[in-house]
Amino acid sequence: MKRIIKKVVVLGSGIMGSRIACHFAGTGVEVLLLDMLSKDTGESNNPTVRNKLVNDALQTALKSNPSPVFTPDVAKKITTGNFTDNMKDIATADWIIEVVVERLDIKQQIFAEVEKFRRPGTLITSNTSGIPIHLMAAGRSDDFQQHFCGTHFFNPPRYLKLLEIIPTAHTKQEVIDFLLQYGDLYLGKTTVLCKDTPAFIANRIGVFSIMSIFHIMEQQGLSIDAIDALTGPVIGRPKSATFRTADVVGIDTLVKVAKGVAENCKEDEAKNIFQIPAWLEKMVQDNRLGDKTGQGFFKKTKGAGGKEIQVINLQTFEYEARQKPKFAALEAAKPIEDLKERIKLLQQSPDTAGNFYRSFHYALFSYISYRVPEISDELYRIDDAMKAGFGWEIGAFETWDLLGVAKTVHEMKLAGYQVAHWVEEMLAAGKTSFYALEKGKKKFYDVPIKAYRFMPGEDSFIVLSNFTDGLIWKNSGCKLYDIGNDVAALEWSTKMNSIGSEVLEGIQQSITVAEDKFKGLVIANPDPNFSAGANVGMIFMLAIEQEYEELDMAIRMFQNTMMRVRYSAVPVVAAPHGLALGGGCELNLHADKVCAAAETYIGLVELGVGLIPGGGGTKEFVLRASDELHKDEPELNTLKERFLTIATAKVATSAFEAYKMGILRKDRDAILLNPDRRIAAAKKAVIDLYDAGYTMPTQRKDITVLGRSALGALLVGINAMKRGGYVTDHDALVATKLAHVMCGGDLSAPTQVSEQYLLDLEREAFLSLCGEKKTLERIQSVLKTGKPVRN
Repeated sequence: MKRIIKKVVVLGSGIMGSRIACHFAGTGVEVLLLDMLSKDTGESNNPTVRNKLVNDALQTALKSNPSPVFTPDVAKKITTGNFTDNMKDIATADWIIEVVVERLDIKQQIFAEVEKFRRPGTLITSNTSGIPIHLMAAGRSDDFQQHFCGTHFFNPPRYLKLLEIIPTAHTKQEVIDFLLQYGDLYLGKTTVLCKDTPAFIANRIGVFSIMSIFHIMEQQGLSIDAIDALTGPVIGRPKSATFRTADVVGIDTLVKVAKGVAENCKEDEAKNIFQIPAWLEKMVQDNRLGDKTGQGFFKKTKGAGGKEIQVINLQTFEYEARQKPKFAALEAAKPIEDLKERIKLLQQSPDTAGNFYRSFHYALFSYISYRVPEISDELYRIDDAMKAGFGWEIGAFETWDLLGVAKTVHEMKLAGYQVAHWVEEMLAAGKTSFYALEKGKKKFYDVPIKAYRFMPGEDSFIVLSNFTDGLIWKNSGCKLYDIGNDVAALEWSTKMNSIGSEVLEGIQQSITVAEDKFKGLVIANPDPNFSAGANVGMIFMLAIEQEYEELDMAIRMFQNTMMRVRYSAVPVVAAPHGLALGGGCELNLHADKVCAAAETYIGLVELGVGLIPGGGGTKEFVLRASDELHKDEPELNTLKERFLTIATAKVATSAFEAYKMGILRKDRDAILLNPDRRIAAAKKAVIDLYDAGYTMPTQRKDITVLGRSALGALLVGINAMKRGGYVTDHDALVATKLAHVMCGGDLSAPTQVSEQYLLDLEREAFLSLCGEKKTLERIQSVLKTGKPVRN
């Protein structure tokens, strides 16, 4: 049976329900969001009065930050109603998702009502974080139970990638398969099949990890600040680390899940870890639940220097100033960009930090080994769940592989930790890792069959670092791979994936190799960002030393490289995700096609540091403005819109918004809801472009620039902003130089010019701004603090 999702009904408009509705609407699906009839409706039949509860909840969601929608107009796809008046409307739905309060009796009442109106064959799922799925479906019809499943979205649904799929014994296999595929393809999720066990996979392992850290902290006498320093980005975990994560999730929620596991998993060999420490119980009793109550492990306070964040003292339960912990291991790890190498160093460190990591990893590895097959038959699902749900860059089994399975098992036993029998059996059979690579494709050790097999859907999920056997060329920052089917792929790994001389060399070299031996080139980078832009440190150094000839050469090289991306003999396809700013944006502007992750934050941000886009970005916006000129509107309108996008350093908050801003092209560029699919999509795009008879384009010489008339209008606007106090004198200077370039200079009439003409103007303006003291102050501020000073 082919199943198409055109309309989704979401039952419950709380924090999760309203945001799930927003996410579905963002993917283009029609959504009906229902909740209880508003109180105090009296005899009113006015839908606005009767739907006040659901409407208020939706508006709260839409106004929240970060936004639950890709673009504001997504909200038009959501219709609201109430259970009393509109339950009958679920008959037109293709998928009904229940997201009401976490009480079994209330969920069963809702399902009884649903069954009165639900069309047979319609998907019906519950978003629950812990209630056994089979209990909710008890007593319902055969058709209901066959199409019923748990679908556990993580909050916020737009941003957290995990979607746990939890079937019952009655759920049809075709329903399970559909949900796994739909969640991946159309919702952009890492869909993980879970067993109907307490807390499912991610919360079971995640909460164990947090509770284990609490116990280690007590045993080793570590502070809250020390733990968060040890368990954050340094080991590939989110900035919120451990205690800040607890505040965000809700300390009461954490305690509830921990108690649920302790009470319902009597055979869990580590159930004592889930026992709640006295200090944690007291925090719940004192209503210190984290962000939801304004105080938890951390609290924002007003001090003499303004707002500051204080941390709780677990002995006195008073809040006090945070103390930055000092660990020799963390200092040694700082300069190491490669996460895997960092983790190895930290694990082997002889200091207090090393003791913590060994205790933490030994406990975690022991625990996950015993969860197979209890919570999952396949070990890779545990890694997938933790990476997608808790933001771990490297999964638990992947980390174990990294540290050496046999070596670590030996050390664990010496430290008093045990592992499940299947791990020892695997090692005894000569299989020394949980994962293996074969021609760029990942395999996992399948415990039931005691052998490796390929990960499902591996052809659709390309990870460039898996192609070590296909490494063609590399330099200090870049690697070029043969990824099969006559396609090459380039990635680089620098701080924030910034673009410096080594990356420019890598792009040039990769295109040369691709033109000689391949159908084309994919450019993509590993997580978490595509590129934060040009290496401003290099620009600052050359500018401060007044090495203007070298700076001119560097800008020319950047421009020439971007033009090489545009004018190569083979197609070049970019696959951005995360941040694609400044130079990272310029590269995408010049690619033949862009296959962007939906969560791509892209824009030309150079004005913020007192510069203009100097790698062809300004030129490209003028070119596109010229192509967009319409006879039925003033010529200045299109150029002015493009000018303001650069002058305000506007960044698209999603790839969909990048369409609206004209950074991505609807007729050419693609958006992938699942970022893990973007490289495979880019590879296919290269092949399609090549097979369609790709021909290298010729440089443009027909770009219409408007000259003096447009320049005058833009300068009037800049002056008005300055006089109104909206921009500083330096902002106005930079914007004036930008306007000069975008109008083609001080030309007396509209004129057609070449790309090179605009590149020369762009480079001249960029160079002149590098000589401005206030520009250098802004760049220096960015290098020191990450933010430009407003001067």
